[in-house]
Amino acid sequence: MRRNYDVYIGGKPIRFLDEAEEAISDGRPIRTISTLGALELALAELVSTEVRGLLLRSTMGFDAWSHFEGMHRFVLAAGGVVMDEGGRLLAIRRLGVWDLPKGKVETKEVVEDAAVREVQEECGLEEVHLVRWLTATWHTYERKGKAHLKRTEWFLMRSSSKEKLSAQSEEGIEEVRWLSAEEVRMMETDTYPSLLPVLAAWHALSR
Repeated sequence: MRRNYDVYIGGKPIRFLDEAEEAISDGRPIRTISTLGALELALAELVSTEVRGLLLRSTMGFDAWSHFEGMHRFVLAAGGVVMDEGGRLLAIRRLGVWDLPKGKVETKEVVEDAAVREVQEECGLEEVHLVRWLTATWHTYERKGKAHLKRTEWFLMRSSSKEKLSAQSEEGIEEVRWLSAEEVRMMETDTYPSLLPVLAAWHALSR
């Protein structure tokens, strides 16, 4: 794992630090983890208290990340941060929440191909040009009583606003729209916390 990424649990970010890393707080409390019990207590604290996030530092040879990973079923997904010729961002509204097009990587599918496919399927675009990898996000969720850990690889893409947009309704998508930078700022108040680092990476492109 690239441990400098936050894992979002219930919308709250948690970061795992190696034993050799210096633990410097960014405003989040630091918890030292040397046993499975300590890890479980920290996760319970994150979920059941007002704390906004945690930094977990492994000690005494205990690998907190490996144990955390073992508690979940891993899912790999890929998505697109798609810009048009005017620099606008392509966004979708799924189940009443603003989001970006993304989806699960199929068995033996190349991650980049999956990202382009998901954009085409969810937004109705035909011509989508992948530019480069942009960032990655992690979050957890439950499905059918099982805990899942999802890593989403995000890729910068280009497409044309002249193409007709079509929302994939069977995936719960209600709207597909090109958003200006100002509209993206408004979107940030009505989206998933785990998506905010992706939007920040998009904003940084125009600086």
